[in-house]
Amino acid sequence: MMNEDSQMGVRRFGRVNWLGTWTLTQREIRRFMNVWSQTVMAPLINAGLFLMIFTIAIGSQRGDVMGVPFMTFLAPGILTMTVIQNAFANTSSSLASAKVQGNIVDTLMPPLSAGELVAGYLCGAIARGGLVAAVIAIGAVMFLGVGLQNPTWVLVFVLLGSILMGGLGMIAGIFANKFDQLSAISNFLVTPLAFLSGTFYSIEALPPFMQALSHANPFFYIIDGVRFGMIGVSDSSPWVGLLVVGSACLVVIGICLRWMHTGYRLKA
Repeated sequence: MMNEDSQMGVRRFGRVNWLGTWTLTQREIRRFMNVWSQTVMAPLINAGLFLMIFTIAIGSQRGDVMGVPFMTFLAPGILTMTVIQNAFANTSSSLASAKVQGNIVDTLMPPLSAGELVAGYLCGAIARGGLVAAVIAIGAVMFLGVGLQNPTWVLVFVLLGSILMGGLGMIAGIFANKFDQLSAISNFLVTPLAFLSGTFYSIEALPPFMQALSHANPFFYIIDGVRFGMIGVSDSSPWVGLLVVGSACLVVIGICLRWMHTGYRLKA
């Protein structure tokens, strides 16, 4: 509990509880690393299977896409889709599990503000998303010869994508009261949006109406930004993507802060 000084805005450990935030971050990282074969290795195998299946099924039969070989075009999309799914899964499963098991109070009771709680959870999502991104990027370089044309853009969009999806995972985890609800959100919202965001194709191949819908989807800009950073081609300007994804992150983080502050669907 907070003492009188903390109630007046000055906590005994400073304006920011760095130790508490770091401890929550460590807990989130250790949580997925303790079952790394499920949380890290399985997504990497899935990404490898996607690339292998497309290579076998299509291979050289598919022409260039946006001036680059199809497999080169595909690799950034597979990488980003894996980051999206893992960042979302990390925060959503953590919060949903804590609620279902009844130990969410262990997270809410320590002297952590709403901002510190959100930061801790998001750092865990960033760590998981960044880990799978790094491993897939290394594999793409080694086995497909895909380089990094602009590593800065890759880093920026992987970071923003992990933040956005980690925040959406928090919203889903807070909202869901059982795993069935969480699975429904993942299966009927996150997965379709990830698959229909230019992961496997250029949106130039879509009819105008579908192109307009794609441009309204923040997932598209995450994938497009990573693709620009890795192979130097994209369907839209990375600066536009930065603006759209950054704005979406601010909205999602604002909702997370509000719900954490009020204890919405967290406190009995």
